Amino acid sequence: MYATVTQPLTFEEFLAWDDDSGRAFELLDGVPVPLSELNANHEDLIQRLCAYLETYCQDQDLPYVVRQSKQVRLKTEPGAKEKSRKADIVIFIREEWQRMKSLSSSAAAYVPPPGVIEVVSQNWKDDYLTKLAEYEDLGVLEYMIVDYAALGGIRFIGSPKQPTITIYQLDNGEYLPAKVFRGDDRIESWLFPDLPLTANQIFAMSL
Repeated sequence: MYATVTQPLTFEEFLAWDDDSGRAFELLDGVPVPLSELNANHEDLIQRLCAYLETYCQDQDLPYVVRQSKQVRLKTEPGAKEKSRKADIVIFIREEWQRMKSLSSSAAAYVPPPGVIEVVSQNWKDDYLTKLAEYEDLGVLEYMIVDYAALGGIRFIGSPKQPTITIYQLDNGEYLPAKVFRGDDRIESWLFPDLPLTANQIFAMSL
């Protein structure tokens, strides 16, 4: 069920908007759309992976700031109603994060972030199909899909289904064929080179 608004909201208006329900929303053609609540395993994985990557960036002096549950402004044609996604984890350029710290407006991905991580839930087609196309169109350099519960379709995670991490990396405006990681495969990331994490270690963050 969509929220009731008198007129379509811009992205900035949406960030300042609140229906006092405590629910999380995304913006679809100028209209706030409520999101389902996360289960505990899903939320734990997001929180722990975000904290790990933020510490890793600091330790390795990487130019990123890693934050969870942030709005990402999607690409829209001039004059079209705006859209957003509330991504599980967003990797911001450090300079962009510092710029936002000087503002009173909400922290969000106003410009395309270099990285987005989504943890798969029951509506897995959103992560593997819809969001994939949206983030590619937006120009997100690296898009990681963490499917710790093996919910995705067989064409994405194989048969028999097993927990899988899928990484898409942008080249000349298009995502290259996916890199797939399972079990003790070590994660290979453009944004986090030499990341000392295996797929299983990320999956264990949900436990």
